[in-house]
Amino acid sequence: MVKQRERISVVVTSDVHGYVYPTDYSDRTERNIGLAKVSTLVNQIRQQKTVILVNSGDYIQGSPFTYYHAKFHSDTSNPMIKVANYMDYDASILGNHEFNYGQDYLKQVIKQSDVPWLSASVIAKSEGNPAFGSPYIIKKVNDIRIAILGVTTHYIPNWEEPKNIDGLAFEDAFEVTKKWVNHIQSQENPDVLIVCYHGGIERDIHTGEPTEQLTGENQGYQMCKEIDGIDILITGHQHRVIADEIEGKVVIQPGYNGQSIGQVEMELERMDNKWQLKDCSPSILHVDDQVKPDPEVLKLVEADEQMTQNWLDQPIGEVDGDMTITDAFEVRKNEHPFIEFINKVQMDKAGVDISSTALFSNESSGFPAHITMRDIVSNYIYPNTLKVIRVTGRDIKDALEQCATYFTINDQGNISVNPAFIEPKALHYNYDMWEGIEYELNIAKLEGARVTILNYQGKPIDMTREYEVVMNNYRAGGGGNYDMFRGKPVVKDIPVDMTEIIADYIMKRKKLKATCNHNWRVVKR
Repeated sequence: MVKQRERISVVVTSDVHGYVYPTDYSDRTERNIGLAKVSTLVNQIRQQKTVILVNSGDYIQGSPFTYYHAKFHSDTSNPMIKVANYMDYDASILGNHEFNYGQDYLKQVIKQSDVPWLSASVIAKSEGNPAFGSPYIIKKVNDIRIAILGVTTHYIPNWEEPKNIDGLAFEDAFEVTKKWVNHIQSQENPDVLIVCYHGGIERDIHTGEPTEQLTGENQGYQMCKEIDGIDILITGHQHRVIADEIEGKVVIQPGYNGQSIGQVEMELERMDNKWQLKDCSPSILHVDDQVKPDPEVLKLVEADEQMTQNWLDQPIGEVDGDMTITDAFEVRKNEHPFIEFINKVQMDKAGVDISSTALFSNESSGFPAHITMRDIVSNYIYPNTLKVIRVTGRDIKDALEQCATYFTINDQGNISVNPAFIEPKALHYNYDMWEGIEYELNIAKLEGARVTILNYQGKPIDMTREYEVVMNNYRAGGGGNYDMFRGKPVVKDIPVDMTEIIADYIMKRKKLKATCNHNWRVVKR
């Protein structure tokens, strides 16, 4: 008897974050990123194999390209969906950043999509059912039945603007996955079951040791360890590159911004009128210089791209002095005029005298002498809004102790970045710098005792007194392990994108003076 065999490739993108053209928006240089190059890779695979193409979330937000469309042309066809439809995705999962532009925008995205959007864990409170489409689909390849279940991290309420998730509930991703995997196995009896989870891996894949604070934000390891019936776990959210196995379950995560794709090659064999998954091999395919962008994709969004580029080059102000950044680590260790400026903008908008902000990326270059929208967007890369929350002096001290965990003393006896903020994912944006208080972080001290000076208006801060502090909405919700801020009273909610706030501030003044009052320092002694 001749055994019947089939080969199918599951191809995965995740955390594309609005990148289509292979372009660095900060300086218009070409980079190995974006869906135009990814499309070329996918087409090459399709010429050789049957492909199931899946997107694992954070697709419609994250670049100037998507920001420009959402803010100025949201009533037109979404360029990201034009590309998704052309690439013929089989399923797309809701990521946390899908909600950044509000539910009306998201509903338009879904309406324009040929691809089904899945999430079993995002629930409409009024109905108690998945809010956006189906929790899963059954994809048929010949007579092989492949189930794809979509799940989204339930941590979204800790980050998102309440108005953007009004009427929604976010159920525990692990519990939802367990429930629906059992349902699919019993009711659908698929040949292959794929869980596509916009969340990550919280433990070392091989040792099981925690690699982050176990908050429940990332539950991929637990899913593989404790849920039977999963064949492939597609992950995302952490921007990691993973192709491995946990408890015999293949795990894949393909990075971010379209720098690479994941591929899981499945070999199935038909036995006793039932298909059996005989082999499952994960790999990562990187976009490189040899991969040319798909001209059809470029053509699809050419007009959108050009409008974005024109908008980014609009000059809006100038700097008296120097706000450029040449060394991100030095900015975080010694106060810099750019950081002081961002804090000043936040305090001005909020009408308070204490502020905190982060340098989000090591690629931030600060502001040149003549500032354009491109400079703002390339430095302030997240769609944050602002909140003023009421905290105690003790909360401020605890937050600064958390900030101090960013640093360690290396083998040479020098202050350096704590490896936990670099691997498995770069978390530089979880280190804040403050204005309106005077403080010192002594990294030679034990963690928890590093705040050696903490003053407000020239006097030691009162641990029991309440203070009003402005910060971005992510941090105000406790994001980045700042639990001391979670649930604090919100004095003022400023639902305007921070890039717009910065632009308005600059355009109103036209000329900025670079200043640095050195109100904080990081030392070892």
